[in-house]
Amino acid sequence: MSKTVANSVAKPARIPRRKFILGLICTGVAAWIPSQAIAAIADINEAINKAGRLRMLSQRIAKAYCQLGQGVLPERSAKILAQSVQLFREHLQELKAFAPAEDIKESYVELDRLWQQYQKLIAGKPSFDSARYIATLNEDVLRVAHLATTQLELHAPGNLGRLINIAGRQRMLSQRMAKFYLFHQWGIRSPEMEREAQLARREFSSALDALEKAPENDRIIKNELELARMQWLFFDQALKQQDTGGKYAMGYAENVATTSERLLEVMDRITGYYARIAQPQAAVQPGGRKR
Repeated sequence: MSKTVANSVAKPARIPRRKFILGLICTGVAAWIPSQAIAAIADINEAINKAGRLRMLSQRIAKAYCQLGQGVLPERSAKILAQSVQLFREHLQELKAFAPAEDIKESYVELDRLWQQYQKLIAGKPSFDSARYIATLNEDVLRVAHLATTQLELHAPGNLGRLINIAGRQRMLSQRMAKFYLFHQWGIRSPEMEREAQLARREFSSALDALEKAPENDRIIKNELELARMQWLFFDQALKQQDTGGKYAMGYAENVATTSERLLEVMDRITGYYARIAQPQAAVQPGGRKR
């Protein structure tokens, strides 16, 4: 269902400074929390950020469910799942209230309908049978969440709305890749899922190249993108250690779980920085008004 965000050729990763590497190694593994406080949506750029976060949460919920079902970091996975469900509910209600056009309102009505089904599947103790349904339903949730995010981007002035969307989509891809890994590890796999997993890896690398070239980047964003590049190298290496039953399977799965969260954290900060840069621009209010 994905479409490549940028077509630039991946360039070799720049070797970061020693202190940068040390900072990466010392990164904690506590569950990611949003860089923004939960509140009513103030402008179109915040709306794009939160809409994009719903895309990510659709994948993160499936990932955490698979982790719980396989006993991968169970306490932490349970916290991630509960937090993600709560955040999805809150953002969905905020975005339904903010929607500045009829087509966007319709998208969120459809997303709400799918979300009700999704919530029922993830309730209770994780099971293999429910996970098989989740493997399909989470794709539908992602599809509609992505449509609504793209619709909101069309209401944003200038290029920053696009950058918020691209950076926000990187959050989703970090969770999507980990989700496919964990489904595969659980024995839920298909040729289509394998193709989508490989596509997500290519799209993440391509979009990271595109973000690094954005003229809007200031020193803070450039430093964060440097960190994202290094985190991506660690995460990509973890993804390549797929094991479907060997003695190292649990350790590999834990590596994917933790590195995906670290990458998510960095990309969420970058998305937030782009949203804040965009704040001085004219903001579309609910109903299409500008201020």
